Amino acid sequence: MRLTRAGSQNRWKARRDGIQKVTGELKYLSDMSFPNMLYGTVLRSEYAFAKINSIDTSEAEKLPGVSAVLTSKDIPGLNGFGIVIQDQPVFCEDTVRYVGDAIAAVAAETQEIAEKAAALIKVEYTPLQPITDPEVSLLAKTPKLHENGNLLHNAFYKQGADVEEAFANCACIVEEVYYTPRQMHAYMETEGGVAVPHEDGLTIYAPTQHGFKDQLQLSRILNMPESDIRVISSPIGGSFGGKDELNIQPFICLLARATGKPVKIHQSRRTSVKAGLKRHPMKITMKTGADKDGNLLAHKVRILADTGAYATLGPAVLDFAVEHSTGPYRIKHVEVEGYCVYTNNGVAGEFRGFGGNQVTFALESQIEKLAEMLNISSTALRRKNLRKTADPGPVNQQIVPTAGAEQVLDEILKSPILQDKPPNNESQPFILKGKGYSITMHGGGLGYGRSDPSGARLSLNEKGKLEISFGFEECGQGLLSTIEMIMTESFACSADDVEITIGDTAKVPHSGSSTASRATNMVWTGINKMKGSWCDKVYSFVSQQSGVPLEVLKTGHGGIWEYQENGNSALVMTYKEVADKISELPVVTASYHFPTTPESIDGGHFLYSFAGAAAEVEIDALTGRVYVSKLDHAIAAGPVVNPMGYLGQIEGGGSMALGFTLMEDAVMDNGKYMTENFDSYLIPTILDIPKSTNVSAIEELEDGDEYGPRGVGEIGTVAVAPAIVAAIHDATGHWVNKLPICPEEIMEFAFTKISKNDQNGWLGGDKG
Repeated sequence: MRLTRAGSQNRWKARRDGIQKVTGELKYLSDMSFPNMLYGTVLRSEYAFAKINSIDTSEAEKLPGVSAVLTSKDIPGLNGFGIVIQDQPVFCEDTVRYVGDAIAAVAAETQEIAEKAAALIKVEYTPLQPITDPEVSLLAKTPKLHENGNLLHNAFYKQGADVEEAFANCACIVEEVYYTPRQMHAYMETEGGVAVPHEDGLTIYAPTQHGFKDQLQLSRILNMPESDIRVISSPIGGSFGGKDELNIQPFICLLARATGKPVKIHQSRRTSVKAGLKRHPMKITMKTGADKDGNLLAHKVRILADTGAYATLGPAVLDFAVEHSTGPYRIKHVEVEGYCVYTNNGVAGEFRGFGGNQVTFALESQIEKLAEMLNISSTALRRKNLRKTADPGPVNQQIVPTAGAEQVLDEILKSPILQDKPPNNESQPFILKGKGYSITMHGGGLGYGRSDPSGARLSLNEKGKLEISFGFEECGQGLLSTIEMIMTESFACSADDVEITIGDTAKVPHSGSSTASRATNMVWTGINKMKGSWCDKVYSFVSQQSGVPLEVLKTGHGGIWEYQENGNSALVMTYKEVADKISELPVVTASYHFPTTPESIDGGHFLYSFAGAAAEVEIDALTGRVYVSKLDHAIAAGPVVNPMGYLGQIEGGGSMALGFTLMEDAVMDNGKYMTENFDSYLIPTILDIPKSTNVSAIEELEDGDEYGPRGVGEIGTVAVAPAIVAAIHDATGHWVNKLPICPEEIMEFAFTKISKNDQNGWLGGDKG
């Protein structure tokens, strides 16, 4: 199915929350305010690495309007947080490890007073030399940033016999080093929220992708039962993984408990840049060999990921990168080793693509370079080595049979971009054009060995609505519309018949995180698991009340209908009538897990989506600027549930990948960010978006595949960078190994290419 915005109107429904958003009616959690609310701020370290000698809060405490000043001594429970490893202090006690580490927090009557009070806190430091190079961090002589050393996580995978022996039998070998940037999530809504104390505990209004995980972590910090902590986590003004970890929540909770009043913190963009998570920058050394016929024989990979000062989800990101190092290809002899390393740089964590973007850029570049060396097309090389339907996964694990790799390769090759090389325009002699493509596969869910449960609840409420409840969050991805569409299709009811409850730990079952491209699949699975039992309860009551046989009753618009063989139908009882008359409102719950491979491979996935991306570039040889004029996608992710949401995810993911490839890098120098705001950190604007984008959705699943739709929140970002790099090579003959692409590097090779092809004498002045 080809998705376009010009589709028939009955297929493109308005988002359930769309009108509220475009009119400004919708209140985000950082918009919340309450009576007697105080304003908070956090004093953060200006040093990347230093010992704390003393902290003096006395002057801050004396400032009129200040209600509380807190440091590590005021934490009643665990002074640490982290989804996997609780190694990040809420407040630093004796050491700061990055610019942005929290030292103290203030609550005051106004934001201005709070900030003034924070400035009055005196901290005496002994500065230390920051460790900013991950390679140096691994050396035995380097000071330890954490008790167990500077190596956070090591992941290893080996397949086949001795890889070096396999290289000896290769006719062609490509060995390169690739570098990827520290990318910002750049969500519109920075981290913020309000904590409201009450007799029974706390209610936290804060944008997060995992309300129940926040609840667990906060219970440790506050030394409170989880049941006394309510987290309202939706709606979110953008996240892309950056709000899966705690950010301001510990501070507003501690301040609210200390003052007995609601406390709000909404971080400025500058603070968000300094303290927020980023994509893991990686150095990937990759050596790939093939025989003279193009059979891939050997593949050796070393991945070095800079996780910054604290762990967050660094181990899982590294595992994912290691797993996807061979992508959709079958290679006989493989050796992959990955290192996730602590440094004094900014903290890296979860980010859309989760390590797949970095390693796919390297892998697909290797495929292109090998094909060039073998003097065959990259398509021929891919086809010869592409995984087949029944093949195991990339780390030789059992997965659901899928032809996704072949499907996206076949489909992306149909892209108009790839049919003919775009002609150069004689009126623009310094503009070079090129085309390229790449493919990828991407695992969904958290993977083997990681708890990945989900839950759902379906009820008929007192208002006569089919109330569906999940513990997921709406962070802009269109989840509400997706839930609505699955419900209306499953029950043949109208959108008005459905009430959706999400993002509130007091009202919803634990459904796991709104991450890892898992939410759509878990929603689809949950509704399908509950539908039969719920309908049985309702049909039984309606049949008893009406005398209509059970077998002819079905759900429909407005209520329960009688359907006859002749095609006639009649409304038997409205949902509201059922709710008013039934003695006990029908409620059905379901508990289940995201499908996981049975193989004992840490992080190994079971369900995969696939993507192909084709790019056309225009390169200005005078400036080195690269403009992606066209970008097409082929996606194999099972049935399309929400066409507009699907298209939006792939188009939006492609735009985010443009930034990753062409312009975004949160550069650090000696542990300090060189940018503080979006005036010096460039992200794609509407002027950078391709003039033409086509998205082809491949919906077919293999016979026996009953796992339903796969998520597409990440897959649209993964294959774009290597497609653009291949197009640049097509235009200039130069291969790029470092992202984001440097205009000065491109300018040199583009200008050389124009000089060689200067048939019209442009450079000699014959044309004026």
